[in-house]
Amino acid sequence: MRPVDAAAPGEAGTTLRFGQIAIVGRPNVGKSSLLNRLVGQKISITAPKPQTTRHRITGILSEDRGQIVFVDTPGIHQGGSDALNRQLNRTARSGFDDVDMILFVVQAGRFTEEDAAVLALVRQANLPTILLVNKIDLVKDKAALLPFLMEMQGRFDFTALYPISARRDRGFEGLIDLLFTHLPVGEPMYDPDEVTTITTRFMAAEIIREKLARLLHDELPYKTTVMIERFASAPTVTEIDAVIYVARESQKGIVIGKGGSKLKEVGSQARHDLEQMLETRVMLQLWVRVREDWADDERAVQSLGYQLPE
Repeated sequence: MRPVDAAAPGEAGTTLRFGQIAIVGRPNVGKSSLLNRLVGQKISITAPKPQTTRHRITGILSEDRGQIVFVDTPGIHQGGSDALNRQLNRTARSGFDDVDMILFVVQAGRFTEEDAAVLALVRQANLPTILLVNKIDLVKDKAALLPFLMEMQGRFDFTALYPISARRDRGFEGLIDLLFTHLPVGEPMYDPDEVTTITTRFMAAEIIREKLARLLHDELPYKTTVMIERFASAPTVTEIDAVIYVARESQKGIVIGKGGSKLKEVGSQARHDLEQMLETRVMLQLWVRVREDWADDERAVQSLGYQLPE
């Protein structure tokens, strides 16, 4: 799709605008928090751990003037060469496909080799790109922020630059207005009530994985994933059976905890969020199973749900 001038005449008489915008950046710069902020609802899990996002997540913003589909992808990661890392990077690069605009997210005061690698892909895409310098709330010396912003402006001809804090909801004034002016004229693809294309079954697995990341912190084995084996929905109760896969027998005890304490807390917190999302009572059962070296096996990675969207 081709960006059009803001004053371009509508197609078939429409003045609405529709387009897709990719949110890209290295791991742990706050892309998922940004997506949740832009659509006004939590649809992408967040945790203070790199590569929390492992899938391509869409967020839909609908207004009277049109519709924006935001595409959040895993952070592009240079370290690691196992099958899971390769798949995550393929998914991340797919975020540049079929979009009209790019939001390039970096962390305030920090520009790494991984950021430079993402910027190289931004250059290749040759699309209008807005730079979002996130986490400005973490910069204690605000005077040091200006040289960093000037340095970033010299790296690429960005359409605009916004110093923001997605976590604190700061710095977004005028951003949505600017995005709409760079989108093609066109009719919305989704119902105004839709905020994402992901399924509730998928979201259930993501919520459980988020609680694992938040409760176990650095103890959480990187090669951990969640699969929903059963999702039975009824008007008053939803029954969910989920399996947490680890890659080593020794990792099983870390996830379960002493006397099952960690797993119980994961289940309790996940159940709370699931009941809010589904607006029903939730009966959640969790198991921890070992699938040896699953993250090093391409077929195992795909069988556990890590595939590019069709």
